[in-house]
Amino acid sequence: METKKENRWNVPNALSLYRLLALPFIIYTIITANRESFILLLSINLVTDILDGLIARLFNLQTEFGAKLDSIADIGTYIMAFMGMISLEKVFVATYKIEFIILIAMWLIPQLCALIRFQRFPSFHLWSYKITGYLQGIFIFSYFVFGFSAFYFHLMLVVSCLAYLEELILVITLPKLHSNLKSIFLIQQQKRN
Repeated sequence: METKKENRWNVPNALSLYRLLALPFIIYTIITANRESFILLLSINLVTDILDGLIARLFNLQTEFGAKLDSIADIGTYIMAFMGMISLEKVFVATYKIEFIILIAMWLIPQLCALIRFQRFPSFHLWSYKITGYLQGIFIFSYFVFGFSAFYFHLMLVVSCLAYLEELILVITLPKLHSNLKSIFLIQQQKRN
């Protein structure tokens, strides 16, 4: 029986590839302390992240390759967002260093566990991760454009940590990594059925 080959050359994968190619330019904006260009390029990365998933789902263009490419681009964008905050907003980060340490640790632990256990990063694309991505993207954009909101910052922290905990549970409990799982609750429901 012949296995259907994935079409790797599609719009969602091109958007993910763009996000990867934009990372050196984002690094340059951080090094040169160009806040305006940093927020512009980071915002474009965040919008293309939303678009690639939306287009992939709407036009049935989801592939295993695309899920992995998207996850790598997400990790790069995530790291650049944190590096930008640390470099461009030293006082803010120092004021909330405990919160940032918790956030980074909660994100890093499932990534490292997946690398150790499966030799690759997870690409679950959980609903909680999507919500977290939106909340974090809105936080970073609104922080640089409108200023700091303590309520929104703490809401983003709590939701982010819950999403990272869901990912960690899946990395620890699943026998192998799968892409596009949506939710730990759907997985549990499927196991019961």
